[in-house]
Amino acid sequence: MIWRFTLELKVVELTDALAESLYSHCSDATLSGSGGCARVGFDREAVSLQAAIHSAVNDVRSLGLHVERVEIEAPDLVETELAQWSA
Repeated sequence: MIWRFTLELKVVELTDALAESLYSHCSDATLSGSGGCARVGFDREAVSLQAAIHSAVNDVRSLGLHVERVEIEAPDLVETELAQWSA
């Protein structure tokens, strides 16, 4: 299964070198940032959400980056709520 989540990083500055390093190690990642906050979105294939997050955190840490928190998307819940609003 593919799991979608975001890691918020403790990063001083987003640079091209950081992006290149991240993308070379994590082909399923998308780097973004605003307001001094760096975020890495993942669409990670794994047997469980826990395994997906664990492997992504390990990949990010192997680059010398620090994860501040994990945000988990709940697409089914969002779709259910939107369906109720449009009814």
